Amino acid sequence: MAAETASSRTGSAAAASSAAGSGAPELLLVVAGAHLRGQPLHHQLTERSARFVEATTTAPEYRMFALDSVPAKPGVLRVPGGGAALAVEVWALDAAAFGTFVAGLPAPMAIGRVRLGDGRELPGFLVEPFALEGAEDITAHGGWAAYREASV
Repeated sequence: MAAETASSRTGSAAAASSAAGSGAPELLLVVAGAHLRGQPLHHQLTERSARFVEATTTAPEYRMFALDSVPAKPGVLRVPGGGAALAVEVWALDAAAFGTFVAGLPAPMAIGRVRLGDGRELPGFLVEPFALEGAEDITAHGGWAAYREASV
């Protein structure tokens, strides 16, 4: 079976393209908040030589909440109804970098399958539901960057 490229639309996280030409497969990761370009935790991707793949949206199946955290970050939750498409970014990391990145995530953040607007399902940021008690629903902003801009 042939490996997929990072631009493949089939939904696998594995990619045949390689980080810095090393030949090592990359894993794709969907980010929605503090790891987006220009946000305070973005450096956690760049210091792992992550490669920006694309800006896109989720399928209209998610809600976004402003979590009470430092730095500020959102929680994304897949819902059975009443969801919306949210602005996200897809990043590629080699397997070792992906592993250290995920191992360092604090609760209530989690990595799960995120369905994109084009139907692909990739690993990406979600939140444990317990963290949403009392959190503001910011879904109407369409994404974290838009919410942050509206909040200043």
